[in-house]
Amino acid sequence: MKVQKLVEIIGADFYTGVPDSQLKALCNYLMNTYGIDPKHHIIAANEGNCTALAAGYHLATGKIPVVYMQNSGEGNIINPVASLLNDKVYAIPMLFIVGWRGEPGVSDEPQHIYQGEVTLKLLEDMGIQTFVIGKETTVEEVELAMAKFRKILSEGRDAAFVVQKGGITYDADVEYKNGNRIMREEIIRHIVKVSGEDPIISTTGKASRELFEIREANGQGHKYDFLTVGSMGHSSSIALGVALNLPNRKVWCVDGDGAVLMHMGAMAVLGANAPQNMIHVVINNGAHETVGGMPTVASKIDLVAVAKACGYPKVVRVDTLEALDRELELAKHSDELCLIEVRSSLGAREDLGRPTTTAIENKNEFMRYLADLR
Repeated sequence: MKVQKLVEIIGADFYTGVPDSQLKALCNYLMNTYGIDPKHHIIAANEGNCTALAAGYHLATGKIPVVYMQNSGEGNIINPVASLLNDKVYAIPMLFIVGWRGEPGVSDEPQHIYQGEVTLKLLEDMGIQTFVIGKETTVEEVELAMAKFRKILSEGRDAAFVVQKGGITYDADVEYKNGNRIMREEIIRHIVKVSGEDPIISTTGKASRELFEIREANGQGHKYDFLTVGSMGHSSSIALGVALNLPNRKVWCVDGDGAVLMHMGAMAVLGANAPQNMIHVVINNGAHETVGGMPTVASKIDLVAVAKACGYPKVVRVDTLEALDRELELAKHSDELCLIEVRSSLGAREDLGRPTTTAIENKNEFMRYLADLR
């Protein structure tokens, strides 16, 4: 169905969420209609953040907010749904729109398979009533579902539309861009060159896909890399766990701005532990590019200052390959935790592939390599 019709049926005037490719029609509609507007539309750092923000909106206005997200974000909403929204606590009504990645019977990436299997069960276990919107779902069916939802919401309970692939559509395009000059894939290529045989932990999305293809093109194999295909926002914590247990080896984390924002507390833990052998590279294009290009707030904040405040002893920002190469070499030969923020343009190759090895194969090969380094 057309996303405009879904929005009309819902009848809400405030949306907050974390972008999802399955919900690209909704995300683009909201950006075209509102942009980022504190009265109507806010892209938040993570799904729990969205839920709390929406709760505040309801407390202040008495109206029903809408939270949109990929189903991978259900884990982030469990705490606020169970201990804040639930009708045994504050009875705060909320409507969720959830993109259903990894739907059973639909081919998808490994990180989505189990999440897809438990998507509806998790929502139902949290007391959230669900209705699935697919390609064949009619307007009348959605109107009937929303009528039932309104009764549920009036009782201080929560509901969710779960959207299958192609379940909602939007004809207009949105152009996402920034003024930065260097491409993420080129940045990663330079990191690979300087890191040599050091372990790399790469973040969720296109960064890991590009790292995989760079290794393929170089004929290097993939034992050096742990591709964090899921658990967005946690690659730096994984890298910290590796670095603390391989103190005599440089460990690199290739991170993204959206991931850093999602669980920024990880930076405080990193700074407090300050492993001398870890290099944290944050590629900042100010966008959730992997799921469509919708903006993050990272272009409006000073990540270098945040890292410094968190206790990183060495922090720097670069926006050219020449400066990047210089800082990578300095970090490689330093004896302190380093953060390098690289300002990146948006975009990726249209023929960018996906890893041809399984997640288990990646883990096993990486662990064997780390065992050899101990």
